[in-house]
Amino acid sequence: MTTQIFAIANQKGGVGKTTTAVNLCAYLAAADCRVLLVDSDPQANATTSLGIDPRKPGTSLYDVLIDNRPVQEAVTATSFTGLSLVPANLDLAGAEVEMAARMAREQLLSKALQPLHNDYDYIIIDDPPSLGLITINGLTAADGIIIPVQCEYLALEGLSQLLSTIHQVRRVLNARLKVAGVLLTMSDARTNLSTQVVADVREHFPLETFETLIPRSVRLSEAPSHGLTILSYAPESAGALAYQALAAEFIGRFPVSVEAASDGLPGGLGAGSPGSVVPQR
Repeated sequence: MTTQIFAIANQKGGVGKTTTAVNLCAYLAAADCRVLLVDSDPQANATTSLGIDPRKPGTSLYDVLIDNRPVQEAVTATSFTGLSLVPANLDLAGAEVEMAARMAREQLLSKALQPLHNDYDYIIIDDPPSLGLITINGLTAADGIIIPVQCEYLALEGLSQLLSTIHQVRRVLNARLKVAGVLLTMSDARTNLSTQVVADVREHFPLETFETLIPRSVRLSEAPSHGLTILSYAPESAGALAYQALAAEFIGRFPVSVEAASDGLPGGLGAGSPGSVVPQR
């Protein structure tokens, strides 16, 4: 089956975008999916979170976009079977300036990923917290966008600008792009504010919002400092269980195939159950 490509994006920082990219990929790989994470954020947080030092020499996304290096040279193995990474490094911070003079500059990432379309079930792109040229490249390459929304005050602020950008990309660059999901992050059921934000987001995006809520979690915050995903760092924590459930819900929405989705879940459960739990390795 052809690879499904998703960009995880929100121009607002601190919403759990990279945390979601890394941990969703880890649990998809744990469900026996073939997954590639593309770190397109110059901060390289996804790269670091998977235990890879972005300062060490090696082919990165910058080399692929700017120097036309084959993307296969940048694909890096991780500690998870089935999960590979195209790493970022600090050079990527200057990429937008260099990309600006290129022909078809919005399509550089899309074209770079084409040789990998039959190698993975899912390609997940971790976009930077901006609506610049790198993010536009992610949206142009993707079949769908996943939007993390923090369960805090002004959560919906700025989403209108992001939705406008999505509409423009769909109209001009990538007609297949859709809002694949809205993910509520940093939820705290004990507060009225969090409960109200959840209700507001579900009202605005009734079909797109995932059932799974990602809780505010110290463990989720600690894991990247150890170069680990939450699956490796604290697999029994509330954050880990939430990302297990999200991965199952994600597979239910976007199955690789009937056979692959069923085989990856325990007890013969179909992938369509949002509450299903993805098995841990």
